[in-house]
Parts: sequence; structure tokens; C-alpha cells
Amino acid sequence: MFIVSTYTLAVVLTFVTMICWGSWANTQKIAEKSWRFELFYWDYVLGILLFSLLFGFTFGSMGDKGMGFVESISQASTSSIINPIIGGIIFNLSNILLVAAISIAGMATAFPVGVGLCMVLGVLINYIANPKGDPMLLFIGVGIVVIAIILDAMAYKKLTLSKMKVPTKGIVLSVLAGFLMAWFYSFITKAIADPKKIADGLSEAGKLTPYAAFFFFVIGIVISNFVFNTYIMKKPIEGSPVNFKQYFHGNLRSHLSGIIGGLIWALGTSLNLLAAQKAGDAISFGLGQGATMIGAFWGVFIWKEFKGANKSINILLALMFLLFTAGLGLIIVAGTN
Repeated sequence: MFIVSTYTLAVVLTFVTMICWGSWANTQKIAEKSWRFELFYWDYVLGILLFSLLFGFTFGSMGDKGMGFVESISQASTSSIINPIIGGIIFNLSNILLVAAISIAGMATAFPVGVGLCMVLGVLINYIANPKGDPMLLFIGVGIVVIAIILDAMAYKKLTLSKMKVPTKGIVLSVLAGFLMAWFYSFITKAIADPKKIADGLSEAGKLTPYAAFFFFVIGIVISNFVFNTYIMKKPIEGSPVNFKQYFHGNLRSHLSGIIGGLIWALGTSLNLLAAQKAGDAISFGLGQGATMIGAFWGVFIWKEFKGANKSINILLALMFLLFTAGLGLIIVAGTN
């Protein structure tokens, strides 16, 4: 299987993760005018499943180091199977809430609040589980990102007050999504073999390669989607109920939007798990959550969610992007120590 051999490559992969995690929701924005997010989400999950299989049978099976994708799955212990599946269930619930928040409050708010909160808690959780890197630089970097998140929230509050519309439901959903999402990653990494053994081409009985762990994680997403998303379809967070008949009446563009969104997200997550083998869980996860800034960038500059904002709002947004960049820089440096 393909493994990450240098810290530099790990950082590069986390930047790809950042772009993927911060950009996949654009596919929902493209489809949302005629396509409810509950229907979009079925295709999104399908895209994730397709990618997990493609990635496993290609990069997860090539080369002569470590176990191949099928071999890793066949020897997995019960706990190594269950942990990623639990991670998938937790992620899916949090992500459905995030997608709902995006549809209500927009990318410029849902991403900084939801994914930003996820970053702070997730870095702490993953560092405790697998301490790697300079903790002082790491948590100073995270602290700076927290300030950036607060500035973004202040900017959006100013904007919504000026428009006499405060989407409280969207903000609450973002917070719930961020809290839940902080926990999924550690369940996946619990099942993955020791990175040093993987790098040396050795196996660890019952443990998984990152490719196999990601596959079982996706199984958790798929299974739970029949519970969570079916319920949301019948009892929607906003709007009238939708049904499966409407899903099958969707056009090709609507279905492709969701599948492509799933493929983009899955690419970012797979690369992040590979990068964690060299950079450590907390740093890899933290850098990937720079997706917050990417999502805000799309919301501000492409979707014009802050169109017509006054000078004070624009200053807050500029400071937000500057602090996000500085915080991510410190997290990168933390991994070299």
C-alpha cells in the first residue's frame, strides 16, 4: 500500500484535505435551488462509499509495504471493525446537522462556527489520545483560530442585524454539528496499526491499515444514513417532508452534485488519515480543519453571502482570514518539534 514517508508530504496532504473539506459543500449550493439537502445527502453518501472502495483497491493495494486492502479487512479484530463504524455513525449525524445549517445560515457561518468548534475540541481529544508535536505551539495556534472564529461570528451577526434576519436555528445546528464532529476521528485512529510498524512494512494483528479503517468508517456512515436521513426526510429541520419518490425523480445534475460532493470529501478524509501516520493525529486533524477558512472563502467571495457588508464587517472578515492563516502556520511548525 502507499504510505506517507515524510512530514513535508504529510503537510501537503493535509492542505489537500483542507481544500476538499472546505469545498465539497459547494456541490450542495449548486443543487440546492431545486434539490433539498435530505435528497442531496443520499448521493453524497454514495459518493463517499464509491471512493472508499476505489481508494482501497488502488492505493491501498499497491506496493509491497504493509497489508493489502482485502487482507487487512479479513484479519481485522472485532474492536477494529466496531470503532470506525461508531466513528462513521457519529460523523454522519454531525454532518447531516452541518449540511442543514449550511442550507439555513450559509457557508460563511456554518463552516466557521461548526467546523471551527470541531477543530478546537478535536485537536484536544486527538492530542490526549496520541501526543505528538509541540503542545505549546499547537494550542497557541488553535487559540488564534478560536479568535478568528469569534471574529467571523461577529461579522455575521452585524450582517444579519442589518438585514433584520437572525438565523438562530442555523447557528444552533452548527454548534451541535461541531461538538459531535470533534469525536469521530479518534474512533477511526484507534483501529489503525502503529504508524512505525506500517512504515517498516510490518503488520499488527487485528489492527487495520488506514484504507481499511476508512472503509469501515464509511460503512458506519451508510448504515446510519438509513436511520438519520430517513427520519430527517419525514421530520425535516426546515420545510415540508420529502420522500424517496422525489429522490428518484431527480435529474442527472442533481444526483451528480451529491456524488461529486461525496467524492471530494472522501478524498480529503482519506489523505488526512494517511498524513496522520507521519504528522500525528492532532496536527493532521487540526490542519485539515483549516477547511473552515476555505469554506468561509467560498461563502464570502464566490457565493457573496456578505454582499453589501459595510466597512466594519469587511475589516472583521479580513482579520479572520489573517488569524486563520497565522494559526495554521503555528500548527504546522508544532509538528516539526
